[in-house]
Parts: sequence; structure tokens; C-alpha cells
Amino acid sequence: MSGTLYLVATPIGNLGDLSPRAVETLAAVDFIAAEDTRVSLKLLNHFRIKKSLVSYHEHNAASAGQTVLARLLAGESCALVTDAGTPAISDPGELLVRLCGENGVEVTAVPGCCAAVNALALSGLPTGRFAFEGFLSVNKRSRREHLESLRGESRTMVFHEAPHKLRPTLADFCQAFGPDRKIALCRELTKLHEEVRRCTLGEAAEYYQDHDPRGEYVLVVAGAEPREDAGVTLEEGAARVLALVEAGERLKDAAREVAEHTGLSRNGLYAAALERRK
Repeated sequence: MSGTLYLVATPIGNLGDLSPRAVETLAAVDFIAAEDTRVSLKLLNHFRIKKSLVSYHEHNAASAGQTVLARLLAGESCALVTDAGTPAISDPGELLVRLCGENGVEVTAVPGCCAAVNALALSGLPTGRFAFEGFLSVNKRSRREHLESLRGESRTMVFHEAPHKLRPTLADFCQAFGPDRKIALCRELTKLHEEVRRCTLGEAAEYYQDHDPRGEYVLVVAGAEPREDAGVTLEEGAARVLALVEAGERLKDAAREVAEHTGLSRNGLYAAALERRK
């Protein structure tokens, strides 16, 4: 009979947030698969838990996943932990969960900290519906295409960002969503210097021109307001683009303007307008 994989959420800053059930689980399993064994060892030492650790992270997920699976199939139990937060959320743990599911290994979660949900609750923005976007690509073109696809997203959006990338990310947000869109910048959550700054994107970009970003950030961005022209088809949108072109606007600018008012894809409108002109 195979063992069980436990997804154990760990503190995102304050060690007091590790639940009693999580402590019991870490002490009871046969071994622990950790994102960084050095970080996890500090956590285990704090709670006086001595347990075998194996490395499992994004760079060795394929090979290490097979190793963990083999031990689970042999009947051992394993706790999967990340450096901070919930395993499998913006984390290669999702691959191990899938692998276990495909091989009939039981997976259960020991819930706890999740930086994205914590930030969402603190943001003051609508929480009924939200989209978790994780980290943006380091490739500038991919980042901007990603943000362009979210221009009409009406749900609250949650992003992770490192301090050294915060300024260019805020600039990209302003370009994609406009400087008046609301944002909550949550940094160092649960730690000594926890801070939540609620403002507009333009105000955030201006503030961080004069202040150095410090600590890890979760960025909670308000969704788009309902479109006045919601329900417009791509064909109708392309016709509006061409009407603006005939009035003297460049095709690229016309496509952007119609996209802003309808929520349709700028690239899709551009291509459809080109096709109609033929």
C-alpha cells in the first residue's frame, strides 16, 4: 500500500503561524521534501523536529519527483514544504501533486499561510472574485503581452514581485491599466516591518521613484470597471477601428482605443481590421 503526500503550509514570516497540526504532521512523516533544505532545517530546529530532508525545487522537479514518488509507492509518507507559504501555489509542487494523482498516491493538504490570500484580505479591494497571476515573466515582451491580456479583467488581480523589479512592474501596470487604477502594495507580510500601501498605480509609481523598494511584495490590483460597450463582437469592433482610421487615426491607435472601450483584444482588433481592409 502506498504512502501519503502531505502538502504542509509553512509560515511566510512569523514562525508562530505554523499550526499545531502542521507540527504534528512534520514530526510524523517518514521524510520531508523541501524547496530549500537549509531554510526548512531552521524551521524544523525551531520546533525540535528531526527528520530526513530531500531537495525538491523547480530545477530538479522532474528527477526529484520520481524519487519522491518511488518512496511513496514503497509505503513511506512525505511532507512537501516550500520556503514560505502553501506548496503547489505558484510552486513546482503542482507537478508532484499531479504525478501522485496519476499513480494513485493519496494527497492531502495541511492548510495554513498563503501570501496571496493574506494580501487580498488586507487590500481593501473586492475579494468576491479574484485572479491569481503569480510572478510576471522577466521577458519584457511576454510581460507586456500578459498584462495586455488582463486589460479588461474585472476581477481583482494578485501578483508576486521582488523588490528589484517593482519599479518597472509599476510602470508596466500604469501603461496597461492606467495610472488611476487602485492598488494595494503589501510587503513583508507577518514580519516586523509589514506594510500595506493603498493608493493608485500612478501614486505608487511616483512614491517608489523616491523610496527604495524593500522586502518581498504582493501586489493587489483592482479589476477593470464594467465596459460601457460590453458584448460588442470582434467584427463590430473592427468596424469601429476602421471608422476611426478613416477619421485620421493610425490603425494601431484606433485598435487600442476601441479595445479600451470594449474589452476586446487590441491585437485581435488590429488583425480583424486589417482583414476587413483587404
